[in-house]
Amino acid sequence: MAGVKSIRCGIDTVQLARIERLLNETPPADRARIFSAAELIEAGQATSAVPSLAARYAAKEACLKLLPRETALGEIGPYDFSICRNGYGEPAVTPSPAAQAILDRYRLAPIAISLTHDCSAASAVAITSPRETPLTPLDRIAYHLFPVRRGVVLANLRRAFGGKVSEAEIERLARASYGHLARSLGELLRTRFMSAEQRRRLVRVENIESPLRAWEKGRGMLFLTGHFGNWELTLPAAIAAFPQFHGRFHIIRKRLPLGLDALVSRRFAGAGINVIPSRGGLQTIPELLARGDGVVFVFDQNASARDGIMVDFFGEPASTFRSLATIALGTGAPVAPGFCYRDVDGAHVLCFEEPLETIDTGDFDADLLANTRAYNAVLERIIYRHPEQWFWMHRRWKGDPRAKN
Repeated sequence: MAGVKSIRCGIDTVQLARIERLLNETPPADRARIFSAAELIEAGQATSAVPSLAARYAAKEACLKLLPRETALGEIGPYDFSICRNGYGEPAVTPSPAAQAILDRYRLAPIAISLTHDCSAASAVAITSPRETPLTPLDRIAYHLFPVRRGVVLANLRRAFGGKVSEAEIERLARASYGHLARSLGELLRTRFMSAEQRRRLVRVENIESPLRAWEKGRGMLFLTGHFGNWELTLPAAIAAFPQFHGRFHIIRKRLPLGLDALVSRRFAGAGINVIPSRGGLQTIPELLARGDGVVFVFDQNASARDGIMVDFFGEPASTFRSLATIALGTGAPVAPGFCYRDVDGAHVLCFEEPLETIDTGDFDADLLANTRAYNAVLERIIYRHPEQWFWMHRRWKGDPRAKN
């Protein structure tokens, strides 16, 4: 019965006359705030658009009832769920990025939908349930054999998922994260004996066109990322496939332990990626941007009192690097999120997102805080998408370092 109770179900009914009035009284431009272009096209192909759109509107409302808190807070609305037919002709739900981020936050499965209508009303049922992280033998073995910072990992997972998922799921995520680290280490050692071409075949790049359009404006490019996936393998293998970037990518990072630093640095150098030390290297960045280069900021670690400001991360203040927002405000260089993850087919993916709009009101302190919080929000969303592939061992929440000095 526990599994049954965990299922979320939303039901809604709407009168056809209500939707007919809405269509008659709403200008076409305003309809786009309720229905997606694909929904309007599909409805236009039906005998009557009214029943088709009424069923879709009921489905949207049913989806919103699955997430009552976020709906009440105005974080999502009807437009955040597009109801269209899939390749099999069945109605399917496509969440907006905002809605998908909330589903990921609660570890919820894709929404299943059922629609019906008669001559006077349309109804819909939406159902979802918690996802359960699958575990491999390696996940279980690594969790027990290498209990490094296990308490930190579990505490950090509870910060992010406490009250959203079960304690059993938090422990599954912890096990999967240890398995991910063991898998990544094995990949780094194994691929050491592969050719550059073999390593490139392990990696694919998604949506690089988006940051390239911003990069072409000539202000350089700032990339926001964190310790996602096997980024020490993925980044150099992916960038090596673009010879026009050779020597024009720079990454700011700390040294790695256990002799891994030399191995990773050689990989980076071979791909034409220059390493900027996190200490003393920031003053070179404006010059690099001025000549049109790209600089990668690994943004998810705890910052010192000198380098950081306190900004919420998963709802709790964390000392966060001020440098990225400072440079973005000072140079006008665009900031684009980019992250790595291991896909279900075993491939390593380097995925880029649309550049963020820098908040610049003229109040530097307020803008610094707002932009840095926006960067943390991006990291949260990406972590929720692939939580087992983030570095939960890091002591990200150490409190305000200025209070200790």
